[in-house]
Order: sequence, then C-alpha cells, then structure tokens
Amino acid sequence: MSLLYTAHVPQGEGPFPTIIALHGWGASGHDLLGLAPLLLGGKALVLCPQGKVEVEIGPGMKGHGWFPLVPGLAPDPNDFIAGATSIREFLAQARKRYPIDSQRLIILGFSQGGAMAYELGLRHPEQFAGIAALSTWLPPALAATITTGEALSKLPVLVVHGTQDPMVDIERGHSSRDSLHKLGVQLTYREFDMAHEIRPDALRAVLEWTESILG
Repeated sequence: MSLLYTAHVPQGEGPFPTIIALHGWGASGHDLLGLAPLLLGGKALVLCPQGKVEVEIGPGMKGHGWFPLVPGLAPDPNDFIAGATSIREFLAQARKRYPIDSQRLIILGFSQGGAMAYELGLRHPEQFAGIAALSTWLPPALAATITTGEALSKLPVLVVHGTQDPMVDIERGHSSRDSLHKLGVQLTYREFDMAHEIRPDALRAVLEWTESILG
C-alpha cells in the first residue's frame, strides 16, 4: 500500500460496507480508527490512511497532513491535487487487497481530511455512496470546478460543524452548505454547540446517517 494506514476488518469474507476515514491536520492514521467499532456496530470495513505531509506539533513530535497549510491562505493547488492523488492511489490498492462493497463505500473526513473527502467524492460521485464532512470546508476553487449531473444529484452528503469552532469557523461551514445546495447533492446539514471536535451528539448524527446509507 502506498500510504501507511490503520484498519478495522470485520469478521467474515465480505464484501463489506466500507468507510475511508481521512484525518485532519497534525493527526495520523490512528486518529479516527476509534470510530470503527461504532460505525454499523463494527460491521463495516474502516480504512484510515495517513497523509504524507509531516507536521511539527511539538518538541520531538510529528503529526501528518494531506497538504501544507498556511494560515489565512488557500491551499496551493498543486499540493492539494497531490494529496488527493495519494488517496486515490491508496483506494485503488485497497480495492485489490480488501473485499470492499463498491456499492456501499463512504468517504469521511475531519477538518483537512474533509476537504480531501469533498475532492474525491464530488469529483467522482459515481464511486461513492456518500460523503461525511466533519468540521471542514469546501474550497471555493474546488466547488467551481465540479460538474453537476445525475450522479451528483443522487449523492448523499452529511455536513457536521461546531458553532464554536475556532479552527474552521462556522461561517465557512455555512459557505460550504450553500455551495453544496447549488451543486444539488442530497445534503444533510447539522450544527452543534462544540468546537473543533466530535461531541457525542455530533457522533450520534454521524452514526445515524451512516446507518441510513450503508445499513
């Protein structure tokens, strides 16, 4: 596999409903694996790849990202594409290694990972059963390049955002919501009184939505 990753593999031979979970800036492939026992009661295959970009998060401590971030600036388009390409390659390899049910495949992303989830899912909606975008943003440059159509109009998208988020403020959540409405996806938008995190009530919304798509 081209990326380091963690995996939750259910018992049985499959094919399995599958969730590709993309971590945020400064985290790792372990960050979202804790969701695996909760998603579909542990019956889903959950793959959590790790971004190649190294991030200094403290003395002697490194995290990871999908593309470099500079506060106040939009991502460099080439870096953004490189991050997305690495995930596409990983997914192609995962399809060969694991018994993935291609009709029940969700891409989920938190923060920077959510921007990547938007890129993969909106660009190729026919490949996914849904997108779960948590505490993240839809880059305007990406939204402007998406072609609307039947496949996109059938794509379920869950957006979860915290009203107290200091990292990706709620206005960016609203902007993402409005852009998704214009693209015509099947949008579920939820706000919660939380910061840049997944509180229990937000997690419950994610689990219920996932069950409705993959269950």
